[in-house]
Amino acid sequence: MDFSVSPGSAPGQSSGLRTIILIAVLLAVGTAALYASVVRNGFVNYDDPDYLTNNVNVQRGLSRAGIVWAFGTENAAANWHPLTWISHMLDVTCFGMNPAGHHAMNMLLWAVDIAVLFLFLTSATGCIWRSAAVAALFAIHPLNVESVAWAAERKAVLSILFLLLTLWSYVWYARRPGVPRYLAVVLLYALALLSKTWVITLPAALLLLDYWPLSRLGDDEGGARVLLGKFGRLALEKIPLFLMAAAVARITFNIHRREGAMAEAMPFAWRLKNSIYSYVAFLGKVIWPTGLAVFYPHPENRLSWWVVGAAALALVGISAMVWHHRARRYLLVGWLWYLGVLLPMIGLVQSGRQGMADRYVCLSLLGLFIGLVWLIGDWAEQRNWKQEPLAAVFLLLALPLVYLTSVQIGYWRSSLTLFGHALEVTSNNAIAEANFGSALAEAGETQLAEQHLKRAVQLAPDIADPHYNLAVLLQKQGHWQDSEREYRQAMERSVDTMEKAQAHNNLGALYLQLNAVPAAQEEFTEAIALNPNEVNSYLGRGILEQHAANFPAAIADFTAASKLRPGPAVYFWLGQAFEGAGDYDQAQNAYQAALQMAPGTREVQARLEMLRKRMEGAPR
Repeated sequence: MDFSVSPGSAPGQSSGLRTIILIAVLLAVGTAALYASVVRNGFVNYDDPDYLTNNVNVQRGLSRAGIVWAFGTENAAANWHPLTWISHMLDVTCFGMNPAGHHAMNMLLWAVDIAVLFLFLTSATGCIWRSAAVAALFAIHPLNVESVAWAAERKAVLSILFLLLTLWSYVWYARRPGVPRYLAVVLLYALALLSKTWVITLPAALLLLDYWPLSRLGDDEGGARVLLGKFGRLALEKIPLFLMAAAVARITFNIHRREGAMAEAMPFAWRLKNSIYSYVAFLGKVIWPTGLAVFYPHPENRLSWWVVGAAALALVGISAMVWHHRARRYLLVGWLWYLGVLLPMIGLVQSGRQGMADRYVCLSLLGLFIGLVWLIGDWAEQRNWKQEPLAAVFLLLALPLVYLTSVQIGYWRSSLTLFGHALEVTSNNAIAEANFGSALAEAGETQLAEQHLKRAVQLAPDIADPHYNLAVLLQKQGHWQDSEREYRQAMERSVDTMEKAQAHNNLGALYLQLNAVPAAQEEFTEAIALNPNEVNSYLGRGILEQHAANFPAAIADFTAASKLRPGPAVYFWLGQAFEGAGDYDQAQNAYQAALQMAPGTREVQARLEMLRKRMEGAPR
């Protein structure tokens, strides 16, 4: 990679390689210091279960079987990002399920992202201090906290790394085109796509770089025909990248549709209005980044056309101003980067029930920051502003962003703090009500939890999660009929196979408590059919089979459970099943396995002692 100065660089804006490396290190260290508190945060009950805390494939750590699964399309997250899954597995191998390690890796990746962003911009433009300012803004802006402080958003910080490396390698290629350099671009882009699909707009974004700062389209002279000819050749150059993006987008789209993540029932008019509004709403959050939440409810049809019209006029007005000042190419590139990179995430193709999400705008911020910083830099040069006061003003303006970012990181401490804050800054938020209620239930605040879960059901009766969480709470409280009703509601509404399986499993446990044996066995069997990895369902059905003296079936179920998740309770039940079947040697092995995992367990020791006496022919 080179750090050559672009033809348009101003005198004094370039320095030696040593200065560039020092600034990159300082940016990375400063970013890590700002985000260091994330290691004190835990996992949250939104997406983290799908990615980590309830994901058996990830919890097994890095393995050949896990890598094969990662490249498949069967996962609870309804996304295709194999490299992200492998990254999570590697974390589990290194840190287990200690959230500190997972958050530390996100923090370190983000620090590297910022350093690479600075190096890419410096290489592309030759402007060290402007590049440093853009990287610093990107590092400290509160809108990016969600992409770093959320363990499940490993896909964001990982994909950003490979995206920036792709951009940097493209600058290297553009300066001296050749097959090896082009293959480097292709490889890095493939890694970015394997991390998160949102980078599908990169080939189009590279055409923007061709216009500025790389100037591969030349100047504006020569007429439209010459310009279009150059543009066409550069577009043809990127066909392999476009094809890669289209293939990954298709895979992801098919997974979303199959898993029911596509909100196709939402009318296009609702999605269009929300998309136009969101473009402007994000601009507002860039300028005034307060009231940020993990989930913003979709406005559906509550946005009036005059509000949408005002937002559309604002977008048209900004676009007109940018076009009027198109001689400043960075303004046109920055604005088109914002509009284009955000397009797949803006909600025209709706996935999920959110109106917008802070993490969606992360990549798009680069365009806004580049346009702003370069504009101020040009003004400063034209007016001969001194660099020292300008740097002081920048630092002064950056301090509020640093403060707000540190506060925002704190909201991610736990599910209670995260969704409690979301309820404070949003209204009619069914997802926040449901997740806050679940967190309260886990903390033992059952009465408050029930209020929030019922509120969630009231706000969004068609969503399965609030029904399921309310059913769990009611089951713990002994409200059997109400709990059964909510489980049935959850199963009827859920489009997630794993979610349905868990509801069937819990309903089976409920029937087991009520001694409704046939109904319980039917629910456990249905749960296993939906999710063959559901350990508790094998245990529940095995217990029923053992009580019915169907020992071969009980042995089969307990053995399946022991292979999925070995544990003392599983081996204890397996030992009893073997004992009931008269296979005393296998029973003894199972009890010993239980004691090896939980030494000193009296019940197991007593059972093993009785078995040995029986095997010796001694009287009981």
